[in-house]
Amino acid sequence: MRKITIGILVFPRFQLLDLAGPCDAFGEVKVLSNGESEYEIFTVGTTRGPVQSSSGITLTPDRTIFDPCPHFDTLIIPGGLGIFNLLEDSTVIDWIARQGDECRRISAICNGVFALGAAGMINGKTVTTHWMDVPRLASMFKRAVIEPDRIFVKDGHIYTTAGVTAGIDLSLLLIEEDINKKMALDVAKYLIVYLRRSGGQSQFSPLLESQAAENSVVACVHSYILDNPEARHSLESISEHLNMSPRNLTRIFKKECGMTPMNYVNDARIDFARRYLESTDMGYKDIAQRCGLESAEALRRIFVRRLGITPLEYREHFRSSSEEVESN
Repeated sequence: MRKITIGILVFPRFQLLDLAGPCDAFGEVKVLSNGESEYEIFTVGTTRGPVQSSSGITLTPDRTIFDPCPHFDTLIIPGGLGIFNLLEDSTVIDWIARQGDECRRISAICNGVFALGAAGMINGKTVTTHWMDVPRLASMFKRAVIEPDRIFVKDGHIYTTAGVTAGIDLSLLLIEEDINKKMALDVAKYLIVYLRRSGGQSQFSPLLESQAAENSVVACVHSYILDNPEARHSLESISEHLNMSPRNLTRIFKKECGMTPMNYVNDARIDFARRYLESTDMGYKDIAQRCGLESAEALRRIFVRRLGITPLEYREHFRSSSEEVESN
């Protein structure tokens, strides 16, 4: 059977799950194929000797970047707290750049994409990363096209993913490409994960994370919404409250925040609704009314349009246990 060699780079304070997740996914191919596997995996250290992960667990790599390595069909760069220390290490970055020229595929999990950026590999490429690292990635690599809400992105031979467990999503995609969809589905079932997750990263993160400058238009709108979550906010009502014209409010708001006032309001409504869905048994109609929406169907439309999942699916995924709900 043809072997597909996969190299996984390991560096001080790498994210252990970014390595273990893909290794287990590729390893299940062997289990499900009666002992045969198309994959041969090598760990490659950036330093000689054992390498400690961010969790404190230590791994001894099969090779280092200073040793002769087999030709890698696919190179995977995990993320982790130590990724930013690599960016100024020209020896490591040059090695990654060479691999990018030689490998059929090169992929980065979570903030591992920063190493691809330092190697000059994401200019003009569409990529993603963990939602918390999106602003930093955008400021450091201005020529990259960033999709902040995607679980994974493929652009040519460059593959990038969101945070941590998204490395498993990536591995299932690679297995599907290399073998077939049935094998990828069988591995997903064996690992008890989704072959394709519904929705994007926004379902895992608060949508209004950014801090607005004090006394800015965005801060004023934010405070007004927080004080009146059940109000049927409109562009006209917000403009009137701020003594501004709708046109001027929209212009200033988009400049400060990068979105329209009403998109911001809808994100706030989703964040309000999250709390009720996660911690109460409240019905969807009541939640909608408390979030300033006219009906449960309106709540559903906003969720599907913004998060790619329904309120029901969100509650099933993220709701606290019944004991926690009752204690609240």
